[in-house]
Amino acid sequence: MRWMAQWYMRLRGWKITGVGELPKKFVALGVPHTSNWDFVAFLAVLSRFRVKGRAIGKDSLVAGRFGGFMRRMGVIPVDRDHPGGLVSQMVDEFDAADEMALIIAPEGTRSARSNWKSGFYRIAAAADVPVVLAYIDYKRKETGFGKVIELTGKVKEDMDRIREFYATKGLGRFPERASTIFLRMEEA
Repeated sequence: MRWMAQWYMRLRGWKITGVGELPKKFVALGVPHTSNWDFVAFLAVLSRFRVKGRAIGKDSLVAGRFGGFMRRMGVIPVDRDHPGGLVSQMVDEFDAADEMALIIAPEGTRSARSNWKSGFYRIAAAADVPVVLAYIDYKRKETGFGKVIELTGKVKEDMDRIREFYATKGLGRFPERASTIFLRMEEA
Protein backbone atom coordinates (compact mmCIF):
# COMPACT_ATOMS: atom_id res chain seq x y z
CA MET A 1 0.00 0.00 0.00
CA ARG A 2 2.81 2.43 0.85
CA TRP A 3 4.53 1.98 -2.51
CA MET A 4 1.16 2.47 -4.20
CA ALA A 5 0.77 5.78 -2.37
CA GLN A 6 4.21 6.87 -3.55
CA TRP A 7 3.40 5.80 -7.13
CA TYR A 8 0.05 7.63 -7.02
CA MET A 9 1.58 10.87 -5.72
CA ARG A 10 4.27 10.83 -8.40
CA LEU A 11 1.68 10.05 -11.08
CA ARG A 12 -0.25 13.14 -9.94
CA GLY A 13 2.91 15.29 -10.29
CA TRP A 14 3.89 15.52 -6.62
CA LYS A 15 7.46 15.87 -5.39
CA ILE A 16 8.57 14.01 -2.25
CA THR A 17 11.44 15.68 -0.38
CA GLY A 18 13.53 14.89 2.69
CA VAL A 19 16.17 16.06 5.11
CA GLY A 20 18.73 13.32 4.57
CA GLU A 21 19.31 10.73 7.25
CA LEU A 22 16.51 10.41 9.75
CA PRO A 23 16.91 9.42 13.41
CA LYS A 24 16.16 5.77 14.26
CA LYS A 25 13.32 6.86 16.56
CA PHE A 26 11.25 10.01 16.22
CA VAL A 27 7.84 11.64 16.39
CA ALA A 28 6.81 13.10 13.02
CA LEU A 29 4.26 15.88 12.75
CA GLY A 30 1.88 15.50 9.81
CA VAL A 31 0.96 19.12 9.09
CA PRO A 32 -1.40 20.46 7.96
CA HIS A 33 -4.19 17.92 8.34
CA THR A 34 -7.18 19.28 6.44
CA SER A 35 -8.22 16.31 4.28
CA ASN A 36 -8.38 12.52 4.35
CA TRP A 37 -6.03 12.59 1.34
CA ASP A 38 -3.24 13.73 3.67
CA PHE A 39 -2.99 10.09 4.78
CA VAL A 40 -2.02 9.03 1.24
CA ALA A 41 0.62 11.77 1.05
CA PHE A 42 2.24 10.72 4.32
CA LEU A 43 2.16 7.04 3.28
CA ALA A 44 4.09 8.11 0.18
CA VAL A 45 6.67 9.93 2.31
CA LEU A 46 7.11 6.88 4.54
CA SER A 47 7.54 4.66 1.48
CA ARG A 48 10.02 7.01 -0.19
CA PHE A 49 12.29 7.02 2.87
CA ARG A 50 11.66 3.36 3.76
CA VAL A 51 10.33 4.29 7.19
CA LYS A 52 7.98 1.90 8.95
CA GLY A 53 5.68 4.37 10.60
CA ARG A 54 2.95 4.10 13.16
CA ALA A 55 0.23 6.70 13.50
CA ILE A 56 -2.12 7.74 16.24
CA GLY A 57 -5.71 7.96 15.05
CA LYS A 58 -9.20 8.15 16.44
CA ASP A 59 -10.45 4.77 17.60
CA SER A 60 -13.23 4.69 15.01
CA LEU A 61 -10.53 4.31 12.31
CA VAL A 62 -9.74 0.78 13.49
CA ALA A 63 -13.37 -0.28 13.88
CA GLY A 64 -15.70 -1.68 11.28
CA ARG A 65 -14.90 -2.91 7.79
CA PHE A 66 -11.54 -1.20 7.44
CA GLY A 67 -10.30 -1.80 11.00
CA GLY A 68 -7.92 -4.64 10.16
CA PHE A 69 -6.51 -2.71 7.22
CA MET A 70 -5.90 0.38 9.36
CA ARG A 71 -4.13 -1.69 12.03
CA ARG A 72 -1.88 -3.22 9.36
CA MET A 73 -1.11 0.32 8.21
CA GLY A 74 0.20 1.02 11.71
CA VAL A 75 -2.69 3.02 13.18
CA ILE A 76 -2.74 3.02 16.99
CA PRO A 77 -6.30 3.73 18.17
CA VAL A 78 -6.96 6.53 20.64
CA ASP A 79 -10.23 7.23 22.44
CA ARG A 80 -10.20 11.02 22.08
CA ASP A 81 -12.70 11.38 24.91
CA HIS A 82 -10.46 9.41 27.33
CA PRO A 83 -6.83 9.75 26.18
CA GLY A 84 -5.30 9.08 29.64
CA GLY A 85 -2.25 6.84 29.58
CA LEU A 86 -1.43 7.53 25.94
CA VAL A 87 1.93 9.15 26.67
CA SER A 88 3.17 6.25 28.80
CA GLN A 89 1.82 3.76 26.24
CA MET A 90 3.80 5.47 23.47
CA VAL A 91 6.95 5.70 25.62
CA ASP A 92 6.70 1.93 26.15
CA GLU A 93 6.36 1.47 22.38
CA PHE A 94 9.49 3.57 21.78
CA ASP A 95 11.42 1.73 24.51
CA ALA A 96 10.55 -1.65 22.99
CA ALA A 97 11.52 -0.69 19.42
CA ASP A 98 14.93 -0.46 17.77
CA GLU A 99 13.45 1.87 15.18
CA MET A 100 10.15 3.72 15.32
CA ALA A 101 8.49 6.66 13.63
CA LEU A 102 5.27 7.84 15.24
CA ILE A 103 3.28 10.09 12.93
CA ILE A 104 0.88 12.47 14.65
CA ALA A 105 -1.45 15.12 13.26
CA PRO A 106 -1.10 17.64 16.10
CA GLU A 107 -4.25 19.46 15.02
CA GLY A 108 -6.18 16.39 16.15
CA THR A 109 -8.86 16.93 13.51
CA ARG A 110 -9.39 18.07 9.94
CA SER A 111 -11.28 21.16 11.16
CA ALA A 112 -9.79 24.50 12.17
CA ARG A 113 -8.92 24.82 15.86
CA SER A 114 -7.45 27.63 17.93
CA ASN A 115 -4.60 25.39 19.11
CA TRP A 116 -2.80 22.11 18.51
CA LYS A 117 -3.05 19.17 20.88
CA SER A 118 0.07 18.75 23.03
CA GLY A 119 0.34 14.95 22.86
CA PHE A 120 3.15 14.99 20.29
CA TYR A 121 5.25 17.22 22.54
CA ARG A 122 4.58 15.23 25.69
CA ILE A 123 5.32 11.92 23.95
CA ALA A 124 8.55 13.12 22.29
CA ALA A 125 9.79 14.69 25.54
CA ALA A 126 8.94 11.65 27.68
CA ALA A 127 10.43 9.19 25.15
CA ASP A 128 13.47 11.46 24.65
CA VAL A 129 13.15 11.37 20.87
CA PRO A 130 13.38 14.22 18.34
CA VAL A 131 10.47 15.69 16.41
CA VAL A 132 10.62 15.57 12.61
CA LEU A 133 8.55 18.22 10.86
CA ALA A 134 6.72 16.53 7.99
CA TYR A 135 4.55 18.60 5.71
CA ILE A 136 2.18 18.55 2.80
CA ASP A 137 1.75 21.47 0.41
CA TYR A 138 -1.13 21.13 -2.02
CA LYS A 139 -0.29 24.37 -3.85
CA ARG A 140 3.30 23.32 -4.64
CA LYS A 141 2.38 19.62 -4.93
CA GLU A 142 5.14 18.81 -2.49
CA THR A 143 5.31 16.65 0.62
CA GLY A 144 8.12 15.30 2.74
CA PHE A 145 10.18 15.27 5.88
CA GLY A 146 11.57 18.67 6.79
CA LYS A 147 13.56 19.79 9.78
CA VAL A 148 14.58 17.56 12.74
CA ILE A 149 14.11 19.29 16.11
CA GLU A 150 15.50 18.18 19.46
CA LEU A 151 13.12 19.45 22.14
CA THR A 152 14.67 21.61 24.85
CA GLY A 153 11.81 21.51 27.34
CA LYS A 154 11.28 25.23 26.78
CA VAL A 155 7.89 24.83 25.16
CA LYS A 156 7.51 28.34 23.72
CA GLU A 157 11.02 28.32 22.21
CA ASP A 158 10.49 24.86 20.73
CA MET A 159 7.13 25.91 19.31
CA ASP A 160 8.67 29.09 17.86
CA ARG A 161 11.07 26.87 15.85
CA ILE A 162 8.14 24.74 14.69
CA ARG A 163 6.10 27.83 13.71
CA GLU A 164 9.10 29.23 11.82
CA PHE A 165 9.35 26.07 9.72
CA TYR A 166 5.64 25.82 8.94
CA ALA A 167 5.45 29.53 8.04
CA THR A 168 7.03 28.59 4.70
CA LYS A 169 6.13 24.89 4.37
CA GLY A 170 2.75 23.30 4.15
CA LEU A 171 -0.55 24.36 2.69
CA GLY A 172 -3.54 22.11 3.24
CA ARG A 173 -5.99 20.97 0.62
CA PHE A 174 -8.53 23.11 2.47
CA PRO A 175 -6.44 25.99 3.91
CA GLU A 176 -9.41 27.41 5.82
CA ARG A 177 -9.38 24.25 7.96
CA ALA A 178 -5.79 24.71 9.15
CA SER A 179 -5.36 25.13 12.90
CA THR A 180 -3.33 27.75 14.73
CA ILE A 181 0.13 26.46 15.65
CA PHE A 182 -0.06 27.00 19.38
CA LEU A 183 -0.03 24.76 22.46
CA ARG A 184 -1.91 25.74 25.59
CA MET A 185 1.23 24.58 27.43
CA GLU A 186 2.97 27.70 26.10
CA GLU A 187 0.93 29.84 28.49
CA ALA A 188 2.28 28.06 31.57
